[in-house]
Amino acid sequence: MSELRPGDAAPEFETVDERGEKVALKDLRGQRVVLYFYPKDNTSGCTAQACSFRDSYPRIREKNAIVLGVSPDSARSHQGFKSKFNLPFPLLIDADHKIAEAYGVWREKSMYGRKYMGIVRSHFVIGEDGKLVDVQYNVKPAESAPKAVEALG
Repeated sequence: MSELRPGDAAPEFETVDERGEKVALKDLRGQRVVLYFYPKDNTSGCTAQACSFRDSYPRIREKNAIVLGVSPDSARSHQGFKSKFNLPFPLLIDADHKIAEAYGVWREKSMYGRKYMGIVRSHFVIGEDGKLVDVQYNVKPAESAPKAVEALG
């Protein structure tokens, strides 16, 4: 699978967030979007990444950008995760991993010798025009938000 690069058009998607509200990338034109992918609610790395975006959120908003977190978890799981860590941004449901596939982050992984398909922790900064400004695959949880903020300028 070829990876996305800065300058590529961000793949379009439509899904719902933890409240069942429709979110479509095409409806977000005119503002910048930080779209980050994480494997699972309430795991240590995913919590660190989410809390880093939470703590960076005021600076991200100042730069005319929003944050959207994406994982295959259910609405109920997302609601608990969002509430527990006071996350100020929507968490999108990608149960069929179609968004993750479109962004090239649904990949074969390995743990303890067992191979399985899952989310590769990544983020994408999408410009007002729908083009990718920053692409980070296999990003470390603590580095994701700072790199996204830097890419926003």
